[in-house]
Amino acid sequence: MGIQQNGREVDKWGRFELALKGPSEGNPFQEVLLSARFQYKNLVIEPDGFYDGNGTYRIRFMPDRAGVWRYVTQSNHSDLDGHYGEFLCVEPPPENHGPVRVKDHYLFAYEDGTPCMPFGTTCYHWTHHGDERLEELTLQSLKDSPFNKVRMCLLPTRDMKPPLRLAFAGTCPEDVDKTRFNTEFFAHLEKRIDDLMQLGIEADLVLFHPYDKGFWGVDNMDAESDTFYLRYVIARLSAFRNVWWSLCNEYDFNSFKTVEDWDRLIQFVQHKDPYQHLRSIHNGTKMYKSSWLYDFSKPWITHQSIQHWDAELTTSWREANPKPIVIDEISYEGNSSRRWGNISGEEMTHRFWEAMSRGGFVGHGESFIDKETRAWISSGGKLYGESTERIAFLRKIMEEGPADWMKAWQQREYGLQYFGYHQHAYTFVNLPENASYRLEIIDTWNMTITPVKGTFRGRSKVDLPGKPNLALRILKV
Repeated sequence: MGIQQNGREVDKWGRFELALKGPSEGNPFQEVLLSARFQYKNLVIEPDGFYDGNGTYRIRFMPDRAGVWRYVTQSNHSDLDGHYGEFLCVEPPPENHGPVRVKDHYLFAYEDGTPCMPFGTTCYHWTHHGDERLEELTLQSLKDSPFNKVRMCLLPTRDMKPPLRLAFAGTCPEDVDKTRFNTEFFAHLEKRIDDLMQLGIEADLVLFHPYDKGFWGVDNMDAESDTFYLRYVIARLSAFRNVWWSLCNEYDFNSFKTVEDWDRLIQFVQHKDPYQHLRSIHNGTKMYKSSWLYDFSKPWITHQSIQHWDAELTTSWREANPKPIVIDEISYEGNSSRRWGNISGEEMTHRFWEAMSRGGFVGHGESFIDKETRAWISSGGKLYGESTERIAFLRKIMEEGPADWMKAWQQREYGLQYFGYHQHAYTFVNLPENASYRLEIIDTWNMTITPVKGTFRGRSKVDLPGKPNLALRILKV
């Protein structure tokens, strides 16, 4: 095959794409194998390619080194085998920090070292309904919000009736073909992932869930179908730098799979993803089972993705596993009849502060059922709750402080003490004798910061207003 004349420069952590023409007869999704070998000096990365319909095959690659990359394709079909070429990877623009990685056990940072504090929200199926107006409204709402991560599903649920966009070929449960993929669904999803990237938002992609109950036939697929689906998803989406993998939502509610099945599937994602994006799995709330949490100590898990309403447990989760904690579901602000969907904005704000003051991160969601747009957690649209601006206030405070606020307090450089619903008239703070500190009282609901007069050292008594939802910020002079 001849050399591919590709003169494009590609940003570091950007996306190089090679499009080739090949066979369209039979079932190319199953019958044609395609990959490429990308090489920079002695570094070799080999992503899979994928069939994109109409005789078009694509290979996507995310380079992580500036310089010349060379590639050659490999395929079981002669039309696709042996294509070679090169491109120049250049340093990225300021807004491109690369994919998010785990840093110092409990924290996250972009690959260039920039700290990342995930302030997540949930819009499970905002890309599935074909409502462009609603999707654009969702993006505008996200742009105006403090959220920099969105949990979103790829597969449909039982209550999602046709017409809607499906990952697999077909339009209704009777004709879904899980041996072929709907390339239009994925092209649209990719556009929305790119839209999120432009907003600085991570796409936390939920790959499986237990909510289909056999209607579409996607939560009870056999092992071969599961890996066939994962291989295609990874080939198409792993070159997007803002992708996280959430293997399953409420995995323990899926009666068709065992923990061993989930272990195998997560390891498959780990093996096939050339870029090692963040990986986790999300539990349900079978509180009386001894295994209600997945064993996050397993080496293929990068961080703890937890559903629980008690943010105080963050401390014990940190002690159990030295990995970042993200309480992706801590209940939703709203007025749903379901227990998980009707906490107040004040309660949501409280839970964010409680978890973060203990060294964890939290995910937001809304489930108002009587508003202009449908529940945010399902379809996006508008944000109506009272917690969003308070979460923005918290994010500003957290990002003004040190990236590792827990370590900073151990070293007595910086502190953030949260009192929750307790209404203290005063508190004592134990500070070093050989340094001076400024103190600030934070009203987490009214979003005010009030400096305490003077400076402090040693064991110090601090008068407080005797009201709930207060925090104390401790700043070394």
